[in-house]
Amino acid sequence: MSDHAVGSEVTSHLYILVDVLCVNDFTGTLRHKVIKLQDVLWVEVGATSITITYAIATSPKTALKPDSFTYSYELPARDTVIVWAENLLKLAYGKSQPRKRLKVLINPFGGQGTATQLFETSCKQLFEAANCTLDIQKTEYSGHAIEIAQNLDINAFDAVVCCSGDGVPHEVFNGFGKRTDAMKALRSIAVCQLPAGSGNAMCWNLTGTGEVSSAAVAIIKGIRKPIDLISITQGEARFLSFLSQSFGIIAEADLGTENLRWMGGARFTYGLLQRVWKQTVYPCDLAVKVALDDKDLIREHYRQGGGRPEDRVSYKLDRMSLPELKFGSVNSPLPQDWKLVHHPNMGNFYAGNMAWMSADANFFPASLPNDGLFDLVCIDGTVGRIKAMNMLLSVENGKHFDLAHVIYKKVEGYRIIPHKRQGVVEEYISIDGERIMFAPFQAEVHNGLGMVLAKGEFYQAAGV
Repeated sequence: MSDHAVGSEVTSHLYILVDVLCVNDFTGTLRHKVIKLQDVLWVEVGATSITITYAIATSPKTALKPDSFTYSYELPARDTVIVWAENLLKLAYGKSQPRKRLKVLINPFGGQGTATQLFETSCKQLFEAANCTLDIQKTEYSGHAIEIAQNLDINAFDAVVCCSGDGVPHEVFNGFGKRTDAMKALRSIAVCQLPAGSGNAMCWNLTGTGEVSSAAVAIIKGIRKPIDLISITQGEARFLSFLSQSFGIIAEADLGTENLRWMGGARFTYGLLQRVWKQTVYPCDLAVKVALDDKDLIREHYRQGGGRPEDRVSYKLDRMSLPELKFGSVNSPLPQDWKLVHHPNMGNFYAGNMAWMSADANFFPASLPNDGLFDLVCIDGTVGRIKAMNMLLSVENGKHFDLAHVIYKKVEGYRIIPHKRQGVVEEYISIDGERIMFAPFQAEVHNGLGMVLAKGEFYQAAGV
C-alpha cells in the first residue's frame, strides 16, 4: 500500500474515464495507473485519506488478488471526497449489488478434492476486500446442500455461492424447491458457482471463466438475473434441473466414467470417443412439445433475445409450492398434442438449459437464460464414425448447430421412455450430471423460476 498526498482536489489525481479509473502521481513513483472499474472492489473514505481496493493479476496467467492504494486529502475536501467515492462505487458496481451477503458452500469431495484450498487461497480475500459478508460451510455428504438450502434463512443472504462442481447448485435449487416458501426462496436467493469440480458448467455460462479468482470477482460484480428451471417427474418424485438432462452416449460417457475422476475433464472425452467408435445406440420412446424446430427460426429467436420482456411469466412470491405442471407428470395421460415415437437407434438424447456443458462443449449455442424454452439435441447412433467425430470436434465452438445430421429444437417439455438393452448391466440417465433411476421421466420448463448472478443478458458462450 502506498500513501500519496493529493491536496484538496482528489479528482486531479484520481479520475474516471469511460470504464477505467486513472491514477496520476506527481512524485513519479507511481506514474500512471489504469484500473478497470470492473476490478474496483471497494472505496473507503477515512478522516484524512481515501483507500481504493481493487483486484489485480501480477501476470496474465496468475490468479487475481486484492491490492489497494491510499491517498491523503485535506480536511476541507472531505465532503467532495465522499461524493466522489460514492460515485466511483456506483460506476464500479453498476446494476450489481455491493456488499453481498453470501452463504458459501464448499464441497471438499468434488472434482479433484481441492475446493477448500481454492476458496481459502484464491477467493476468500477477494470477497472480504469487497466487504461481502461470508457464512462458510462445508458439505459433508451427498444431499447435504439440499438440507442446508431447505433450512436456510433466506432473509439473511443475497446468494448461495457453491464452491464445487455442478452437483451442489443442483442440490441448492432442489432444497429451495422443497421449502414451504419454495417460490420466494427460488426467486429471492441467487445461486452461483466457484469452479471447483470436474464440469463447472454453471460458472462457465454465467461468468465466462473456469479460473476461480476471476469467477469470484464476477460473483462480486454479478447482476441478479432470472433463469428458467425445469421440473422433472419420475415415478412419484418431482425435482428441478437447471443445466441438462441426458440419455444415451452423453449420460454414459459421463456417469460411466466415475472411476476415472482422476483424469479431470479428460475422462468425459475418453468415454465419449470409446462409444462413438462403437456406434452405440440407446432405444427409447419419445414425445416432445416442440416450440421451434427450424434452425433459421431458432437463430432468429436467439438473436432477438427470446422475445419480449412483457411475455415473461411473473410469479406470486407468497405461493407456498412450486408452479403447477401444465403438462401433468410422467404418470399423467400423454397431452393430446404430444405424439410418442419409437426411436430404436437413438445415439444421443440431450436437453439443455445452458449453453456450455463444460469448458470445451458449447452443446446448446442457441440456449437463452430466460426465454421459457429449453434446447433439445438428438443424434442418430448409426451415423457414420467420421460424421460423428466431426460433430464432436465442432461442439467446442457450437458449430455442430448447422450440421444436417444434428436435430436441434426449442422445446417446452418432453416425455422419454428409455428401453433397457439386452446384456447391458448398467444403464444411465443424467440430470445436471447426477444419476437418476433408469425409468421413464417427463420434463417441463418454468420461465424465470430461478435466480442467478451473471455477467450479462446472454450466456457467455458463443451463440448462433
